[in-house]
Amino acid sequence: MRYKIIAIDLDGTLTDTNKEIPQRNIEALLEAQKRGIKIIVASGRPIPGIVSIADKISLEEYGGYVMAFNGGLIMNYQSKEILYQNYLQPEHLPFLYECSKSGDFVILSYKDGAIASEDIENKYVAYAACLNHMPLLHLENFLETFNFPIPKCLIVGDPEPLHQLELKMKHEIEGKLSIYRSEPFFLEVLPYGIDKAQCLSHLLNIIGIKKEEMIAIGDGYNDLSMIRFAGLGVAMNNAVLEVRQAADFITQNNNDNGGVAEAIDRFVLKGG
Repeated sequence: MRYKIIAIDLDGTLTDTNKEIPQRNIEALLEAQKRGIKIIVASGRPIPGIVSIADKISLEEYGGYVMAFNGGLIMNYQSKEILYQNYLQPEHLPFLYECSKSGDFVILSYKDGAIASEDIENKYVAYAACLNHMPLLHLENFLETFNFPIPKCLIVGDPEPLHQLELKMKHEIEGKLSIYRSEPFFLEVLPYGIDKAQCLSHLLNIIGIKKEEMIAIGDGYNDLSMIRFAGLGVAMNNAVLEVRQAADFITQNNNDNGGVAEAIDRFVLKGG
């Protein structure tokens, strides 16, 4: 099989523990793009949190794509055209807000290019801002501020209590919203049906590439749908168990030592 497009998760996959791209990964991605392979950076992050990564791998020069909010938005990174976008509706926000108030959790979203929350001193809110290279915006009232459709909410907190909240929310809102853990302390809430596979399917239909011609590489629970969807699903060595079980191939290297490059070398550069 000659693969034509590669969808790659960011955190825990393309980037290392320090949130930087190992040089080996950069070199493999540049060589793949020189050979005509299209790259999709597929992340739960908002666009500002993806830009620096996309620029380091010359995504604009080679006409790649950015998929933000776990599939809530697709951008042609060369033209900056938004090809697809979906939103959370305001009527769902009171439920999410009450969930965030049920324990030691904080809810945030995005406004005016900033991470917006009532508690910008929270360590997980601060981490989200740092991770995405975005400023913090203090809100007096979350619900009064977000009285319009927004792409995503994030509820943050310590991992074990947040996991229990995740289970409770999934039971109560089944069929209404989509919930994913992108980090142990990040609970992402998106419109129902939004996931990386659904978004990738939409993009492939636009650009005329079959899913059998796509490689998807990831490590976390929010990557599971695209690992199952792609013609070749690749799990990082450091991936969670469910992702490794669903994958067609597991890298020997992890995200710190070029697992993405290993997969590209094997299935594209040497096999392509």
